[in-house]
Amino acid sequence: MFDGTVQALAPPERRARLRLARTPRIGPMAFHAALTHFGTALAALREVPVIGDDAIAREEAALHELGGRFLVLGDPDYPALLASLPDGPPVLSIIGRPELLARPAVAVVGARDGSLAGLSLAAEFATDLAAAGFVVASGLARGVDAAAHRAALPTGTLAVLAGGLDCVYPPQNAELHAAIARDGLLLAESPLGTPPVARAFPRRNRIVSGLSAGVVVIEAGAQSGSAITARLATDQGREVFVVPGSPRDPRYAGSNALLRDGAHLARDAADVIAALDRPISIPKHAAQAVEVKTHYNCLNSSNRVLSALGSIPTTVDELVRRCQVSAAVVAEALLQLELEGRLERHRGNRVSLI
Repeated sequence: MFDGTVQALAPPERRARLRLARTPRIGPMAFHAALTHFGTALAALREVPVIGDDAIAREEAALHELGGRFLVLGDPDYPALLASLPDGPPVLSIIGRPELLARPAVAVVGARDGSLAGLSLAAEFATDLAAAGFVVASGLARGVDAAAHRAALPTGTLAVLAGGLDCVYPPQNAELHAAIARDGLLLAESPLGTPPVARAFPRRNRIVSGLSAGVVVIEAGAQSGSAITARLATDQGREVFVVPGSPRDPRYAGSNALLRDGAHLARDAADVIAALDRPISIPKHAAQAVEVKTHYNCLNSSNRVLSALGSIPTTVDELVRRCQVSAAVVAEALLQLELEGRLERHRGNRVSLI
């Protein structure tokens, strides 16, 4: 887990993190919880069944053939802002210019069916942010995302993909995908060959906002992915900037709601630059913020936690109260269930059985 240093991981620990992260039933939250519980990925591997090293070697070779490599949580060039998140991706596949990760980033997101005015604004914001030294991040969707990427490409842009790095989506962005791989940086949490299914897009969005100091929203509908990205950014402690629009235009329903809820109004990139012209605080996180005991001998308490869980999500605090056990006991019981593939975590520190 990120601890504020830039010391390189020892090769065996780095390999262990790759194996732990690529095990299908272990998501980002379970990964962080396992590191908190066991101390290292190497220690976790002695207790948790994970995929074999040969699978990692095959993926690494395929990634290398494409000109890419793995970026593991704990590597010196892993983005500090992303590492500060409790659900930061344990492993990213990257192709392009990793040095861009050392520069501050601002995300520019918006409608896939953006108006001509919206696309022009996206390009204008991206150009001016790039001129001020920011790397422009987005999700490589059509519309506003693509316009921002194209405008920032000469100076550096980051594109986070919902599927594997080798899965071009949408197809009409194939040329832009190749250009960013050459002159910018492509990032993906999913392994090579993973198609961009619907549930992967919110996961991608948390990375777009998580590695950025702020998020600029242009033409976001009420239930749009851009509005979701902005709310994720707020949860992550990032600044959210919104270009306002007519209350009669549905393309601005989500944008105007974000402004109502306290987002910064952005007339141009100068508003964004002025607000971000200060040091960014990077909090240290402890997964689930619980003290985990080294040895667990409370089988009856664990069974009590299991019996209190169901398919309807409940908060961890409620489990502690209902089961009348310590937070450490509940945390360890939940970790074990998650590693067994029987637990699902939800926003708001809620959990349920699968």
